[in-house]
Amino acid sequence: MSDTQLTTVADGRSIAEVLEHAEPGTIVDLPISGAWVYVPRVFGDDRGSFHEAFRAEQFTEKLGYPLNIAQSNLSRSGANVIRGIHLAEVPPGQAKLVTCVAGGVTDVLVDLRIGSPTYGKNLQIPLTEENNYALFVPLGVGHGVASEQRGATLYYLVTEAYDPEREFGLFPFDATLGIDWPVEQSAAVLSEKDSAAPHLKEVEERLSSFNEVRAWEKQMRTDWAEALAESEAWGQEDGRG
Repeated sequence: MSDTQLTTVADGRSIAEVLEHAEPGTIVDLPISGAWVYVPRVFGDDRGSFHEAFRAEQFTEKLGYPLNIAQSNLSRSGANVIRGIHLAEVPPGQAKLVTCVAGGVTDVLVDLRIGSPTYGKNLQIPLTEENNYALFVPLGVGHGVASEQRGATLYYLVTEAYDPEREFGLFPFDATLGIDWPVEQSAAVLSEKDSAAPHLKEVEERLSSFNEVRAWEKQMRTDWAEALAESEAWGQEDGRG
């Protein structure tokens, strides 16, 4: 295991243990600030299963502002495919909610917010059609996946539409990142773009600081609180009328 990989949460338990024992319908915080996993309540019977994959009220309460979705994406990957590491400049950045609807992947997050307590660290989350997890990727955090032998289909909800001028990537096997991919580099299937992606040192000037990202998120929370206050005030005025 790489010394850049985060494997435990704040109370010392492993990420895998916390997710395994999480109460259905709850959110589990990850050791990269702002990242979390929603563990849905799954209802199964002879027909199959049903679960709520997106809960606006619960996610708004978690974030302090609505998770407004600008675009949804679906990707299909064969065996040993690696996609990433991808991210977008902040502001506005691009937060993601990622779910695996078929097969399975190892999902990798890399904290690329300069000044963050976990800057340069990464963590891995299994996303599979069996566990139904939804992984939230916060602004300024890089994202990548490695598909299992059976392949995978992922469904993404993202907060900003694709913008090629502000989105960029890092070479997934950059030694500085130290990602312990479940696929050897010699066997990995990469796009031409990801194969030619720059290393961390080459893109540092494009990275946002931890404080810049936090300030942007704080502004979104403030704007939402003000909107709620104004809505309540209008309601009271209507009531008096």
